[in-house]
Amino acid sequence: MREFSRTDRVAQQIQKEIAVILQREIKDPRLGMVTVSAVEVSRDLSYAKIFITVFNTQDEDAAKQSAKVLNEATGYIRSLLGKRIRARIMPELKFVVDNSLMEGMRISNLVDSIIREDKAKHVPDADEVDSQENQDQTDSEEGTNTDGKAQ
Repeated sequence: MREFSRTDRVAQQIQKEIAVILQREIKDPRLGMVTVSAVEVSRDLSYAKIFITVFNTQDEDAAKQSAKVLNEATGYIRSLLGKRIRARIMPELKFVVDNSLMEGMRISNLVDSIIREDKAKHVPDADEVDSQENQDQTDSEEGTNTDGKAQ
């Protein structure tokens, strides 16, 4: 059995080529900083769903606007893609906004802020510091090293 199916290889090639096309060929001021995060191709290679991520914007409407602009330019993008990829069938393209990266960053920031708040709440008071120092001193007097093993 092959490592990658034909649809996976075609999707990977389409992703590379569309990324280059968006970077070099499409000069629309309504587009933000767009990257192609994934491509799904149907089994018969007639449809391709291109997932895009729009950076430098927290506004979901701006990301949807970028997808709309790209969907309006699918004919042009498809023709450029047809010149770069030798295939009998060039799939119809549909651009979809992929929010997974932004959502992951948002969740990571929430976790970081909760950890910071938790650390700020749990500042060791003087009694805890003294008891820890006494424990360390007792361990060294008993002949144990920092690993907890006897010397």
